[in-house]
Amino acid sequence: MPGYEMHKDDVQRRLRRIEGQVRGIQRLIDEDTYCIDVLTQIAAVNRALQGVAVGLLHDHLGHCVSVAVRAGDVEGTAKVTEATAAIERLLKA
Repeated sequence: MPGYEMHKDDVQRRLRRIEGQVRGIQRLIDEDTYCIDVLTQIAAVNRALQGVAVGLLHDHLGHCVSVAVRAGDVEGTAKVTEATAAIERLLKA
């Protein structure tokens, strides 16, 4: 079971809202909207995606990693390494 299982509806709702924001950006481009206004909306989408990512990471650490750590050294170490790699990917974005 994924760590976000208890919040799945909330995650999906947030992603649908972000999807709507992206469609809105496409409309801005279609309407030849001023560049800075488009960039402002892109920044808002990036922040929203980061918020979803942080929430998923929180759930992953609180559930998946903590369960693996309690299960034993090898599995726990692997989950911590995996979470660290995910954090690195998020920081590079």
